[in-house]
Amino acid sequence: MPENKRPPEEQEQKGFIPSSPVKRTLAWIGVVYALILLALTTYFFFTATGLGNLGPLLTVPGLIGLGVLALVSWRSTGKPGKWPAIALAAICWLLAAATLPIGIAGLLSNFGG
Repeated sequence: MPENKRPPEEQEQKGFIPSSPVKRTLAWIGVVYALILLALTTYFFFTATGLGNLGPLLTVPGLIGLGVLALVSWRSTGKPGKWPAIALAAICWLLAAATLPIGIAGLLSNFGG
């Protein structure tokens, strides 16, 4: 059969290579930070004041994402090992849980009279 007369299912699929799970996880972390930046910018435009004391609160999505990234990396590539990945995820999530109340207190300090 000539090359151009083959049915579509026999032709090579060129050009599309799906992203790895690690890259997709990093992209979702980026989407979360983009939405946070959008919210902060919108708040500034509507009130003409910026929000301060947000450092601890802005680390929470990164810590959660790093924990998820460790598990996704282990499940997709096998590196790091099972127990180091679980330990890293647990440490990141515990740090995020410990940082969240500090971040919320910092956020609420912007609205006190």
